[in-house]
Amino acid sequence: MRAAAVLLVLLVLAGCSGTVRVDPPKPEGEAVAACDKLATLLPQTLDGGRRGTSTPESPYVAVWGDASIALRCGVPRPARMAPTDRLQEVGGVGWFADPDRPTLFTAVTDTAYVEVTIGGEHVPGAVLTDLSKPIAQISTPAR
Repeated sequence: MRAAAVLLVLLVLAGCSGTVRVDPPKPEGEAVAACDKLATLLPQTLDGGRRGTSTPESPYVAVWGDASIALRCGVPRPARMAPTDRLQEVGGVGWFADPDRPTLFTAVTDTAYVEVTIGGEHVPGAVLTDLSKPIAQISTPAR
């Protein structure tokens, strides 16, 4: 299921315009409140792209540009993330970079995992820096 969702996001990044389809995650427990709060904190523009719309509409999904950046809040823990993996810390948020998908990053917090797919025309560091600010407001990094 996760692989299908990631594949769908990557297909969206391939160049669709207008409303794009992104399968929304189904957060549970504390993640629901954290993701609801994050939805109110996300920027309207990100690395030059304006916030767009996705279908089905969900407070747990955000896209910018022609979906060249897509965020999903409340996803499961990354399957490839091992307990010994080191996270990249950006703005006080730990990010897991998927070794199999260089465009896929997951913010690891104590209440929610936030997955971000970044198209090749963007600099991941800049995008992660801008997204770390609101993500840091919903939770503290997991230890």
